[in-house]
Amino acid sequence: MANQGIVTPTNIDIQHDVVSIQWNDGHTSDYPHRYLRLECHCATCVGEWPNKGDLDPETIPLDVYAMEHQTIGRYAVQFLWSDGHYTGLYPYDVLRKACPCPECTAAKK
Repeated sequence: MANQGIVTPTNIDIQHDVVSIQWNDGHTSDYPHRYLRLECHCATCVGEWPNKGDLDPETIPLDVYAMEHQTIGRYAVQFLWSDGHYTGLYPYDVLRKACPCPECTAAKK
């Protein structure tokens, strides 16, 4: 069964300064590495209890970068980070909504 209406990546490219994701809707999202690392919402980063809090940016190195990635089923991607973190899953819908480009940022307002 096809994922009709669901935005999914067609390509994920880890570059020197960004993780570039091309989406099946034609959009390209360029996520600076640290920005993307700070978007991790796993239990290790934000706690196991709902609404415990956000990841403290002070705990993430300024030069953190994604080293590798793997797709998780048909719904998420997981990154191996230079700071050793690897447990976070980035669901495609959440990742697409977190796009930091000017067009997407303006649409969120």
